[in-house]
Formats: sequence, structure tokens, C-alpha cells
Amino acid sequence: MDYNGLSTSTAALLSPSVGGGTRSSALSNKLISVLSTSYADLEIRDALEILDARGIANTQETRRHLRLDVQREVIDCNAQIVEEFGQVAEQLKRIGSTVASLQNCCKDMRQHISMAHLETAPILDEASSLMGQQNQVDTKQKLLDAFVAHFTISNEELTLLTSSAEPLDDRFFRSLSRIQKVHKDCQVLLGSENQRLGLEIMGQSSKTLNGAFQRLYRWVQREFRTLDLENPQISSPIRRALRVLAERPSLFESCLDAFAEAREQVLSDSFYKALTGSATGTEQKTSTKPIELFAYDPLRYVGDMLAWAHSATVSEREALEVLFVCEGDEIARGIQAGRDTEPWLRAEGDEGETFDGRKALEQLVNRNLAGVARVARQRIEQVIHGHEDPILAYKLANLTNFYRLTFARLLGNESSFLDTLATIEESAMRQFRATMRDNVTTINGDLVLVPADFAPPEFLQEALEQLEALMKSYDSTLTPESSREGNFQPILVEALDPFVEGCYNLATHLKDPVKSIFVLNCLMATKSSLSKFSFTSEKVTELNEMVELHAEKLAEYQHAFFLHASGLHPLITTLATLSDDDVQSVSSMEPFQAQALTLASQKLDDFLPSALSDATEHLKRLQNLKMAQELTEEGAGRFCEDFEFVERKILAVDEFEAQKHVDEEEEVVTLRSLFPRTSGEIRVLLS
Repeated sequence: MDYNGLSTSTAALLSPSVGGGTRSSALSNKLISVLSTSYADLEIRDALEILDARGIANTQETRRHLRLDVQREVIDCNAQIVEEFGQVAEQLKRIGSTVASLQNCCKDMRQHISMAHLETAPILDEASSLMGQQNQVDTKQKLLDAFVAHFTISNEELTLLTSSAEPLDDRFFRSLSRIQKVHKDCQVLLGSENQRLGLEIMGQSSKTLNGAFQRLYRWVQREFRTLDLENPQISSPIRRALRVLAERPSLFESCLDAFAEAREQVLSDSFYKALTGSATGTEQKTSTKPIELFAYDPLRYVGDMLAWAHSATVSEREALEVLFVCEGDEIARGIQAGRDTEPWLRAEGDEGETFDGRKALEQLVNRNLAGVARVARQRIEQVIHGHEDPILAYKLANLTNFYRLTFARLLGNESSFLDTLATIEESAMRQFRATMRDNVTTINGDLVLVPADFAPPEFLQEALEQLEALMKSYDSTLTPESSREGNFQPILVEALDPFVEGCYNLATHLKDPVKSIFVLNCLMATKSSLSKFSFTSEKVTELNEMVELHAEKLAEYQHAFFLHASGLHPLITTLATLSDDDVQSVSSMEPFQAQALTLASQKLDDFLPSALSDATEHLKRLQNLKMAQELTEEGAGRFCEDFEFVERKILAVDEFEAQKHVDEEEEVVTLRSLFPRTSGEIRVLLS
């Protein structure tokens, strides 16, 4: 607590004016010193805590000797410290002497070491040089060992690759793969300054590779000769050899050529055996049923031959598919590697062509079937030219077309076997067209009369029967729906149009209505045959237009019959010469005179009871009874419209005459009274 913080009473006590200065200044100073002491000071607090810890009683005696006791304790502590430091000083002196002796020893050792270093320095330098040389020698030895191990060919490997006495097993292919790698890695040696070693190794490896591939080629040829060609399942070793041999495209193609020739001969013999029951050049019979003996008709005969060829094609694909499809990628890589290695063997224009396994398979199967195609073409063309039945020729063409589309999925669109089938199909179509034209020529040369019942003539009925057989055969083909109708139009031109035209020629000598009846009977029969198939819709539409034209003629004929037989024709003819507003002139016309109109009314009454039966009698030869009824009803309807027109004119004339004689008492004879029939009665009687 400082002086400024004293209470008022204390300040007054300390003031010099208080008590008249009776107290001494010493007491005043002591009080001020005590009161100004701050008990928050750390040293005072620590001193008080020490006094409290020592348990000193607060007595006058204690307070008087406190300073002396404390000073005595401090002196004792200082004396103890001085004594202990004396001991430490003695120990430091001993340590100093020891360190001095150690320094002397180290100095002696450094001198000895320096002398030893001077003596051993040349030896160490020589040892370091020798060790560096040793490391270089070791490195060169490792490089040499690695070079020898990689680029040299052992005698054992040479024997495996070139000796025909050694088997062609995994060791051969491993050695061949290693030699190929050595040959390829020689390119690195050729990039160095000294190319002699690389050229020597490359020459030796090339010679060894050529010998190995020649041995592999001879082995594959030998395996092909011993292969069971009746069941050409190529074994795994042969497939592996062909994959490797693909790196030499010329050898690979030569192997495939030999295989194709052998398979062609085997398939040709098998096909001949299937046809005749005996192998080529032998009399030995087989247990299979010969196609030539058991095919009961030409269509069955041709179908069996093509079915055999299809079965053989499927078997060939299955046998060779493992090689060209499953392993085609590896063969493609091998052929590409061979082309890169031997670019001078590459044909002109195929720089960018890559090996296609499926295409190669199709080409090989196609070559295998070349002999079968020749024999089949000869036999089928004999069948085609040996029969003059147009239906048979067309069925053979459709059958050949069916198998051509089927073989296209197996052999591709560029197969020569497909060309053979296309030639056979074209030959069959030529035979069909020639036969149809001969039939038309025969019909035109014969004297053909219209049947008495005006039914379709016999030649048209036969033509329609043939056409239905042709359409049924065409309907079973694999022709796409979008082109079915267009592809069948040439058949209609050959097999239908000449006969329809012949019917028109016969009808030129007839008169209506029998002319239209005869033509309609022919057209309706033709339409009935064509309507059974969807690919003749355009022709049916054309026939419908022709039918409507002739039906209109018959309907008009029936209409004319109703007009003439009913006596209404003179009235219609007369009214047609007048304008619609000319009512006054009607009564003066001859047909509308009383006597003539009465006779017309009487004739109408006599006609109406049998009108429909008489009109139907004219169309009784029309084979379509429904059409005959519809045409008669059409004629009757037109007659009713004409009668309504006459009736309106008669009523208009009577109304005009009535207004004209309205003031006269004499009764006027009306046209209605002379011609009493109404249009409603006419419609009822003709319904």
C-alpha cells in the first residue's frame, strides 16, 4: 500500500501539523516505510512462507535475533559451498592432467598414422586401379555371356530345326521362335558402327530359318498326305504348324493348294459314288442308295444332288473353321509378318490387304467343291434340256435359286460355285421361256373356236393351271418380299399375257353382249387364279380395270334392253332433243300423242312382269352369277332413273296444260292418265 492510498486518519497522524510536531521524525519515517511496503511483492511473500514453514514464534526475543540467525545460516551455507567447490577444483585438476596425457597420446598416434598413410598410399592406388579393371572385365564378361546366350545357336537347336530325324514337337517350335527373335534382334547390331557381326549372325539365322521352314513345309505336306481326307479334322499339331508356316506366305499357300487338290478329288469321288453307288473307276458297290436310281423324278434328282453338295459344304466348313476362324488372327499376324519380311513376294495392288480368315475359309471350301460343281452342272443341264415341260424347267430354276441363296451364306457372294448355280438357273429359265413360246406358237397355229357356253377356252384353262403351279413354286422361294412382285413380272409376260391376248383375238369375231361375256369369263378366271398370291397384286389391279371396262359395257347393254323392251326409248330420245325448260313443246311431239303414249304404256305393262328374268337371260352365260345380277340391277337402276325423268316431264306438261285451260269447263285429257305408271311402282317391280 503506497502513501497515496493511506486512510484519512493515518494521513492526519503523519501530517507535521498534527500534535504540534511532538513526535520525532524517526518514528514517522519508520511508519511510512512499514506502511508503504506492498505485501503483494513475491520476495516478501516467499520470506513470510519460509518463516511460517520454520514455525518461528512471533515473540520479541525471536524478532530481536531473527536477523542474526538468518545471517548465521547464510554464512554456514556459504562455507559449505566453498568447501564443496574446493573438492570440485581438485577433481578438475586431475581431469586436466589426464586430458593432457591423452592429447600427447593422440598426437603420437597421428604421427604414426601419417607415416603409415604415406607408406600405403601407392599400394591403395594400385589396388583401386586393379579393382576398377576387375569390374570392367566382369561387366564385359557378363555382356559377352549374355550376347553368346542370346545370339548364338547351339548344335542341339540346329539339329532340332534342320534334321528330319528329329520329331516336330514343342522343342522345335521353341527353337524356331528363338531363332526368329535372334534374326529380328540383329537389326540392333546393324545399327552399330561395326556391322560385320550383325551381318554374319543375320546370314546364319536366315539360313537356319529357311531350313526350318522348309522342314516344316515338308512335314505339313507329309501330314496332309496321311490325313484322313474322308473326315478332314485338322489336328492340333497341323494347325500349329500352319499358324507358324503362315509367316512364309508362299509355303502356306502351297500347302493349302495341295490340300485343296486332294479334297477336290475326294469330294468328286464321293459325289460320283453318291450318284451311281460305286467309286470312280471301280465296280465296287456301296450300301448307300444311288441318287440316279432312287430319285423318282427330275426335280427330286436335282434336289438330291444339290442337297448332297450342301451337306458336303457344311462338313467342309465345320472341319476347316477351327483353323481359319478360331485361329485366324494368329494366321493373319503370321502372314503380315511374312509380307513385311519378304516384300518382294507381295503381289501388286495388295499392299493394304489384310488376311481375312472367313474369306480364306470360303475360298478354300469353294476350291474343294470345284469338281462337284462340274459334275453337278453337267447332270442338271442334261435334265433341263431333256424335258420340255415348262413347269419342270421353272421349278428347277427356283430350286437352283434357293440353293444359290443358301450357298451364298456359306461361301460368300464371290464363289465360283455360286456362278455355276447361276448359270444352271439361267439355263433353266431359257428352257422355260423357249417351251412357253413353243406352246403359244402351237396355239396360234391351231384353229381354236370360242366354246358354245362362252367359257374360258381350254388353252387358257391349261395355261392357268400351269401358272398356278409356277406361282406355288415361286411362293416357296427365298426371294425378298420387296422384290417378289417385280421378279415375277417376266413370268407373267411369258406364261399369261400371250394366252389372255389369244382370248381377245377370239373375241374380235363376236358381238355384244356375248363378246363382253366371253372376255369377262376369261378375265375372271385369270383373276381368280392370280388372287391367291400376294406377289401378283399389280397384275390383279390391271385385270380389275379390264373387268370394269367390259362390265360397264354389259351394264349399258342391259340398260338399253330395258329402254327398248319397255317402249321407253322413243320418249327418252324425244325428250333428249328438248331443253329442260321447254315444257310446251312436249305435248306436240309424236311419241307423246294420245295414241302413241297409250301404246307405250301398254307395252310397259306387258314388259314389267318378266323384265328381270328376260334381262338376266342375256347374261346367263356369264359364269360369275353375282356379277350378272349386279349388272342387271345396274341396268335396271339406270332405267328407273330414265323413267323418273320421263315422269317429271309428263307431270310438268300436265301442270302447264292445266294452268293454260284453267278457265275452260271442258275436261282436258292429261298425259298422266294415258301413262299412269309411277316411278315407285317401277322400282318395286324391278327390285
